[in-house]
Amino acid sequence: MNSPSHLDCTNDPYGALQWDTREDCEVRQILDRIADKWSLLVISLLDRDTMRFTELRRSIDGISQRMLTTTLRHLERDGLVRRTVHPVVPPRVDYEVTDLGCTLLDTIQALVSWTERHQHEIAAARAAYDARNVHLPG
Repeated sequence: MNSPSHLDCTNDPYGALQWDTREDCEVRQILDRIADKWSLLVISLLDRDTMRFTELRRSIDGISQRMLTTTLRHLERDGLVRRTVHPVVPPRVDYEVTDLGCTLLDTIQALVSWTERHQHEIAAARAAYDARNVHLPG
């Protein structure tokens, strides 16, 4: 039997096999980036306004300086966030969402809205699952 990795990663435009685990699959790499919780938060925050690093860090509960730096670099590399260094002393760096990044905002909002609408159902499903599987190992 052939494994999913023998397929082109975009053979079926609606199938999960397009999110192949191969390192060279662009679709998978892009989904890994934009579906990351920190990336979603950064893009959502930058929709409101241009922000400095410290403002972003204060606005995102639980993110470390290193993770925010990494996330911003990846988003900038992917063309979703623009970094502007102002030639002043001390240096000032601003981040803003690009036009491409703005195209994600409706999708992000749809995910947030879906989560808000279904959070109680998911909590109930989790509780039921946990109750059924109390004695199962790891």
